[in-house]
Amino acid sequence: MEILDAVILGIVQGLTEFLPVSSSGHLELGKAILGSNAMPKESLLFTVILHFATALSTIVIFRKDIVEIFSGLFKAISTRMWTEEAKFSVKIIVSMIPAVIIGYKYERVFEELFGNNILLVGSMLIVTAILLFLADRAKRTHKKVGLKDALIIGVAQGVAMLPGISRSGATISTSVLLGIDKIKAARFSFLMVIPLIFGKIAKDILAGEIDYTSTNFTYLSVGFIAAFISGLFACTWMIKLVKQSKLTYFAIYCIIVGVIAIIWSLFYK
Repeated sequence: MEILDAVILGIVQGLTEFLPVSSSGHLELGKAILGSNAMPKESLLFTVILHFATALSTIVIFRKDIVEIFSGLFKAISTRMWTEEAKFSVKIIVSMIPAVIIGYKYERVFEELFGNNILLVGSMLIVTAILLFLADRAKRTHKKVGLKDALIIGVAQGVAMLPGISRSGATISTSVLLGIDKIKAARFSFLMVIPLIFGKIAKDILAGEIDYTSTNFTYLSVGFIAAFISGLFACTWMIKLVKQSKLTYFAIYCIIVGVIAIIWSLFYK
């Protein structure tokens, strides 16, 4: 694996984790373009590092929100006074339930869908585009996320495990289509994924499936820095784009890339 490959894959992960274009789908496309040797032998460790970088960038952007949520939750536990922040933390937990169940029950099925399955990636990118088109045309509201909404958004996050379905695109679009304010939808979407990312990282580490013997810390460090910096940029940018109702541009992009991926899979195998 070249250092340039690590930088490219890090940037791809950082940008596409937050922009509604599917990080998993673009990583599959990136590996197909760069070649199968673009990922190191310790590819799972490399993937874990990239996800940790994007989770950390989310924490940096929403650090004040996270502090308020935890302080509100601790206050609710100690005083039994349920503030808005405490209620929000419960909604985050509720949103995790469908994703955890779907991930646990169908993890092997999802894993088999990865690995240069470019036709599926292209098809799911077009599905993502449709969701973004619909969300961009939704009316502006001031509605907050409710418990029922959190559960439905959690299902959308679970479905987004498919390569080519954008997690942020699916969760934000679902939220907006449920009538939730766009800024609140984006905030909830980005915060709800943090526990799941750290949970997945912990699972991979505890499962003992990560190869540390051939670790090249140069590649890991470069990939981490690239993913973290690009993640900071993408997260901030995405919030502004949702507020300005400019998701249609990403919908067009997803259609173009999706069509190209489908043609590639059919004629250039």
